[in-house]
Amino acid sequence: MFDSRHVKTFHEVVRSGSYSGAARALGYTQPAITQQMKALERAVGSPLFIRVGRGMRLTEAGETLARHADTILTSISTAQQQMSAITRLRSGRVRVCAFPSANATLIPEAMARLAAAHPGLRVELLEGEPPDSLGRVVRGECDITLAFTYPGLREETPAELVEIPLLEDQLTVLLPTGHPLARRRAVKLAELSEERWIAGCLRCRANFLHECAEQGFAPDIAFTTDDNLVVQSMVAAGLGVAMMPGLVLSFLCHQKVTGRALDPASRRHVSAYVLREHLEIPATARVLEELKTVAGNRVGC
Repeated sequence: MFDSRHVKTFHEVVRSGSYSGAARALGYTQPAITQQMKALERAVGSPLFIRVGRGMRLTEAGETLARHADTILTSISTAQQQMSAITRLRSGRVRVCAFPSANATLIPEAMARLAAAHPGLRVELLEGEPPDSLGRVVRGECDITLAFTYPGLREETPAELVEIPLLEDQLTVLLPTGHPLARRRAVKLAELSEERWIAGCLRCRANFLHECAEQGFAPDIAFTTDDNLVVQSMVAAGLGVAMMPGLVLSFLCHQKVTGRALDPASRRHVSAYVLREHLEIPATARVLEELKTVAGNRVGC
């Protein structure tokens, strides 16, 4: 491996034609130049210069290195500039994976703030539901993932990941407009034990079944779909009722659907997950800061 400082000194010796000339140009002593060239020759495994009278000429190895020295130094300089841009947030890329309702709410606002402050950063958006989305971080397919968990379910997070809590997302019961319970401010889950239900994704459905069991009944699930717009449309059509997170209702609200809080309140935890070492990457850390700010501003989710 070549020391880049030695290559720079070698390049100056070749340009100036002597050790003394290189010393003057670089501000070194001549013995320092000599020591650097000896170290470089040891790394190369061959002499680089041959004394000819008062001057010197390059050996075959020296001529080869001389042809590449300028390219090497230019590449190093370019790399340093690009690394500096990344660490100073003038450029860089962060891959974020999130579940659909987070991609439709938290992500756009956070990315708008990021684009205003650091327009050189690029964020790639992916979509995935937990627990699969957590595995994508571990496998290196993304840098940050947003996922949700339910307090009543036993769920294991990969040991490699660090959790950054973002918000508590309140669950809501969706009723068709005109439903008798729609006049109430809050609804007990047990009061809907005789209703037909429309269930969502696997994790949400597991929590829903758990909460119903806690209330002493098994729900009649007539339909299942991961599409939140379809859920609302089915409720509006009178095909059943549903349980839906507040994040979804903040961007989807069918005019023939009424949302009511649960009594007692039920929530899911929304967090960001990253590999511990990624916390030290400036661009990743900045995206996390924006996500925390945006999540903290969402009152009533």
